[in-house]
Amino acid sequence: MPARTCAVLAALTALLLMPVALAWPPLTAFDRAVVEGLHASAVQEPTFTHANRVLTDWVWDPWTMRLLSAAAVGWLWLRGERLLAVWVAVATAAGTGLQQAVKALVGRERPRWPDPVDSADYAAFPSGHAMTAAVTCGLLLWLLRRRGATGRVWAGGVALAAFCVAGVGFTRLYLGVHWPSDVAGGWLIGGCVVALTVASYRRAALLRGD
Repeated sequence: MPARTCAVLAALTALLLMPVALAWPPLTAFDRAVVEGLHASAVQEPTFTHANRVLTDWVWDPWTMRLLSAAAVGWLWLRGERLLAVWVAVATAAGTGLQQAVKALVGRERPRWPDPVDSADYAAFPSGHAMTAAVTCGLLLWLLRRRGATGRVWAGGVALAAFCVAGVGFTRLYLGVHWPSDVAGGWLIGGCVVALTVASYRRAALLRGD
């Protein structure tokens, strides 16, 4: 199942990447229409804009997400689950490397405004914030499920993860530093990284006889 999920997400990523790389007019028009409407609101609502900046710069910042992954890796290592700890650490690092590679390959420009409310570095596609949140939350949900979480605990974990992943995507759009397709690309690639991690770990554990 994880391998199939990864294949589906990879195919969807490819389908999105082509019109992004070719600057397909319908996609470009949609992206611009969304961010122009949100940017107008951001300029007019400084308090809400500030709240979004706090969320994106501190709560859902990629480094905050990576620290959560690092904490999970440390916890697994101390529990003696060394292979799993290494798998999560490698997945986190690989996700970051893949993100930067795709950004450099596509080289998409970010939205530009005469009155920006925030700024960001590097190329636009995919959104690093969205992808890192998807990878981190996906891996943490996997670990939670492996610990036997069910019922309200599992439902609460899924709801919190979904809120964080969706929330970070919204902040990047509201602050005018990404196009909607950047965020969608980050979610898709991040989901693919998680699915590939789960599938490869199961294979490795099976070979070890765990």
